[in-house]
Amino acid sequence: MGRLRQLAERTPAGRERYVDLLRALAITMVVLGHWSIVVIVRNDSGLPTGHSALSDLPWAYPLTWVAQVMPVFFLVGGYANAVSLARLRARGGDAASWLLDRSARLVRPTSVLVLVLGGAAAVARLLDTDPTRIREVVWFATIPLWFLVAYLAVVALTPPMYALHRRLGLAVPLVLVALVGLGDLGRLTGPVELSYGNYLFGWLAIHQLGFAWYDTRQAAGPKPASEAAPPADAAGPPAPGETGPPFDEHSGVRRRRLPTSLRAALVFLVGGLAALLLLTVPGPWPVAMLNVPGERLDNASPPSLALLAVAATQLGLVLLLRGPAERLLRRTGPWQLVIGVNLVVLTIFLWHLTAAILLIGLLDATGTLPAPEVGSAAWWAWRVPWLLLLAAVLTVLVAVFGRVEVHSSGHRTGHRASRGTTTRTVLTVAGYAAVVFALMLNSATPKLAPEPLGMPAPALLAYLAGAGVLRLLRSGWGTRG
Repeated sequence: MGRLRQLAERTPAGRERYVDLLRALAITMVVLGHWSIVVIVRNDSGLPTGHSALSDLPWAYPLTWVAQVMPVFFLVGGYANAVSLARLRARGGDAASWLLDRSARLVRPTSVLVLVLGGAAAVARLLDTDPTRIREVVWFATIPLWFLVAYLAVVALTPPMYALHRRLGLAVPLVLVALVGLGDLGRLTGPVELSYGNYLFGWLAIHQLGFAWYDTRQAAGPKPASEAAPPADAAGPPAPGETGPPFDEHSGVRRRRLPTSLRAALVFLVGGLAALLLLTVPGPWPVAMLNVPGERLDNASPPSLALLAVAATQLGLVLLLRGPAERLLRRTGPWQLVIGVNLVVLTIFLWHLTAAILLIGLLDATGTLPAPEVGSAAWWAWRVPWLLLLAAVLTVLVAVFGRVEVHSSGHRTGHRASRGTTTRTVLTVAGYAAVVFALMLNSATPKLAPEPLGMPAPALLAYLAGAGVLRLLRSGWGTRG
């Protein structure tokens, strides 16, 4: 608590605290959502396995319009990445140095998860566990990596996409939305290959709005010192929110700002909700914004126009709640809580399903694992103790592994604002690409594939190689020549 208090006292006046709150809330809702909809059953061999309860709870589909909060995460990620890129470039750093800087906070905690799961899988195989069973468990634990792949890709594209934003402003997300619409047409009528780009276009469109929010914030200028508070890189993954370089007041700047007035918030909220209803009720898209087993279409994989309508609706709600939230965050207690969550927010996200696996294994080993029917009174009654037990297990995991993320925030190569050699730039991009490819390959590998190490061997090798290169580069290797 002492450190949190110190970090709160050092918070710069210009920090957009609301961004940190939104990130913490988004990840918390993802965790609670995944935990809440897990159904535990036993397979033909009598072993516990899990699946989503959504297919048995169709009345809950509209609730996913609130529960699917990845759009909020990408929105605040865009804001945070714009802040850090602008600040680094103001000190003379280049795009490669920025990407290397970002990799520390994103890749290092992920590497811990990959290594621990790989080691546990190897031990399980030595104990003669079925490789298919090993893969099933690791597949479940690495579900969070699917969204991390998309975010890592968006982060890598931030320098060129931010340059496009500075030139074309809000026209960029509009074009991306049109491309998502074209991809949706391909999914519905063919060729389906047209939709593959939506995995990137959809999240990029939301990420670009974060850039526009940053420009709006810069136009408003820093808050008075009396309203100030906190510490910079302390609060959370993308390390958002201090005031960056002076705002560019040249022509065309207005088209780069995100409208944040009450009227704009209502337009986003009402317009997004109307589009969502049209796309899902009479339209072809499912009402649920999370994966429902057996559904022909999935709104999030890849992102559809319906998911972007949810993003617009959520943006309107975010803007409407901004004033009360900012007043709340001026209080020391709530702000310290937000800082604390953000210090380990990626660790929470990465390990929350591993916590479920460990708890299921423990309860099964002790003969106390309940498996009530979905929607029954017993199933609903089990939700509260289930969530409390999971929170306890995750707390232990975060206490053990969260320090890696906390320490990563203090190892930012970008603070040196260096410009690397061509070789260093190429190696940075290659290492980062290897990490993204590895995680993508793991996500694309079937749940029941016989994988003795849990993840495909090529994915593990590519990941370790990429993460190793990035680690060497962050240590200063390759800086000269």
